[in-house]
Amino acid sequence: MSTKTESERVRGWLTGRLPAEWFEGEPELSIDRDEILIVGRIPAPEQKADVSAAERSAAEEGRIKQYREDTRERRIEIARELEHATRRKVAWGVHCGDTTTIFTSLSAPVMTRLRQPERQVLDTLVDAGVARSRSDALGWCVKLVAQHSETWLADLREAMTKVEDVRRAGPDTSNS
Repeated sequence: MSTKTESERVRGWLTGRLPAEWFEGEPELSIDRDEILIVGRIPAPEQKADVSAAERSAAEEGRIKQYREDTRERRIEIARELEHATRRKVAWGVHCGDTTTIFTSLSAPVMTRLRQPERQVLDTLVDAGVARSRSDALGWCVKLVAQHSETWLADLREAMTKVEDVRRAGPDTSNS
């Protein structure tokens, strides 16, 4: 099944399964080989326009905590159903005002071999206190690349989807 079709199926399933009052609009959906991340927008607390940024942030964090507690059992139930259907872990998150919080999500180990110049980059980040370990440093590097190459990665994902569509449209080779 193509990534696009799979995403559409999961989005459709969630549209039918999620309580309508949970989110403002449709939740964002992010799917990879290991995990489905569902992030929805919840209403920000009503506050006066002149409150400080610290007070606004604290109110948003409080609203997120309340949402997390109020929906915990239902989210676990829905996640188990979706995990069974897709064989992927499910994680949740919310946007509230300017605050975004991702609840417990999967941290997948990734094995890689690095030559000395690459290891030296990671060691410099560790020695400078930017990261606690080579593993943390590598994660930091991946986040930095993703942040600065978002458009390129989006174009690449779109091209991969088109390749999958062309493969599906090709001749059926299973009968050969």
